Amino acid sequence: MDSMTLWKISWAIGLVVVLIVAVLLLLILAAARRIDKGAAAIWQAGKEIASNTVSIWMLQKTNVVAGEILSVAQGIAAGAGAIDAKLASLAGGKK
Repeated sequence: MDSMTLWKISWAIGLVVVLIVAVLLLLILAAARRIDKGAAAIWQAGKEIASNTVSIWMLQKTNVVAGEILSVAQGIAAGAGAIDAKLASLAGGKK
């Protein structure tokens, strides 16, 4: 083989290698774009979940306050019942 033939073969092999590398890089770029789109969708879903559940932590505090209100209301109801019973007994004594 003469040097010109070797030169042409080297160029052809180099061109094939460059084309294969270019195709692989394009495939990697396409995969990276798909991953980026998937990550963006996950990020958006996470933000929506966070905005929908931001007030859930307040429910525990609300339950505690509601329990305190119930306790006070039961005390008021018991006091009102005692007043009612006293008034009924006083009204019964006047008859």
